[in-house]
Amino acid sequence: MTGTPMTETECVECGGTVAPDGRCWDCGAQQPEFRSRVELVADGGAAGVCDRGRHRGVNADAMALTGVGPWTIGVVCDGVSMAPRAERAARVAAEVGASALAARLAEGVLPETALAEAVVRAGRAVSALAASPDAAPACTLVAGISGPEGIWSAWVGDSRAYWLPDEGPGMALTEDDSGELGVLAAWLGADAGEPVPRVRSYRPPVPGRLLLCTDGLSRYLPTVGELRDAAGPRPDARPGRGLLPAARALVEHALAAGGQDNVTALLLPVAAAAPARPAAPGPS
Repeated sequence: MTGTPMTETECVECGGTVAPDGRCWDCGAQQPEFRSRVELVADGGAAGVCDRGRHRGVNADAMALTGVGPWTIGVVCDGVSMAPRAERAARVAAEVGASALAARLAEGVLPETALAEAVVRAGRAVSALAASPDAAPACTLVAGISGPEGIWSAWVGDSRAYWLPDEGPGMALTEDDSGELGVLAAWLGADAGEPVPRVRSYRPPVPGRLLLCTDGLSRYLPTVGELRDAAGPRPDARPGRGLLPAARALVEHALAAGGQDNVTALLLPVAAAAPARPAAPGPS
């Protein structure tokens, strides 16, 4: 299962293929709306929307959506605005992080371990983009896994994960890496050193949704209640759509509220966790 992009990939000038930097491989034309809006959907209902916002010339957010076996995997990254090629850092981190997660989970590694290793791999990939320590692309990252035994999240920076249950109170699963006056205190990049991700797990008693998002969304919807209200009730599964309407609703709320930054919302469906296995009886 891999997230399927719902976005234009043909050159507006010649109909050729658009390269990762937003230029046509065939004629070299820069695409005027490259990645201004990206939508992903995956088997099982997971979906995401990534929008440039109303005041940014470049979309420096990125997301990846994939899965392996019973696991659904999402990664959301936000390019650091003051860093060069921030949009490239975000795309590389999202793609490398999701691929590494899928590979390690397929090998039977515990989700906590797979997340920590994947974030380190993503950080090294972003560091490799730097021309020098003073010209280092950078981004934040939040990754999430949904599986039969619970949900897991890992993060570096101020991109966030939230548990949005169908019933009952939800919760934030991440805490911003920020210092005095809210200044970003951790990120991925050559000028940040080896990343030290924080990992959190939760065994939900009811079904719901795992939300991964950038601060372009959370600045307008900072609480779990506001996020759940904006996303609306969880719909019945519909082939090809799943949680896409809810992801769109979240992004549209941020745009209507001002859309000052790039905004990304990625939703993974979550079933109630399977009961924990009883411990084997010890010797009498």
